[in-house]
Amino acid sequence: MKYCPKCKKLYNDEDTNCTCSECKKKVLETIEDETTSVYLCSGDLIERDRVQAALEDSGVPSTYTRHMVTGNSQVLTGMDLDGFDILVPYELYEKAYDIAVGVGAIKLEGEKIFDDTPEGQALEEFEEMPRSKRTFVRIVSAILFIILIALVIFGTDYVMNFIKSLFH
Repeated sequence: MKYCPKCKKLYNDEDTNCTCSECKKKVLETIEDETTSVYLCSGDLIERDRVQAALEDSGVPSTYTRHMVTGNSQVLTGMDLDGFDILVPYELYEKAYDIAVGVGAIKLEGEKIFDDTPEGQALEEFEEMPRSKRTFVRIVSAILFIILIALVIFGTDYVMNFIKSLFH
């Protein structure tokens, strides 16, 4: 297996092109040491933490490299907007790849996303309500809510008076 020593991306030995498609580095190297760190996936801070936690739970060590979006994004926005590349040892790459696919960090090509609606059942669609009708519905709802609260209070008062009358 070949990899780019700069960006750590993997390439098949059959690739005749000796240039990294990501960083355009001219020379790809052959992996000789099984503990060589190779690229698994990219993500933001939250994605990095999520993937690294899943890898750690499965016993796969990982590291990361940061690629800055703009200067120091955390100072400007209060959030870390930088991207991260997650690296894993080459010997555990396949296991790490399966884990990353399992947690949704890597999307497989042609992967179908299933929705929860059963076949033959159409999604419920709502019509847009005019503003006057929406206002009328809100007013009627508020009045009905007040009536309901009043009934609960009067009902509770009636029941308490009935219970009091049993002890006099």
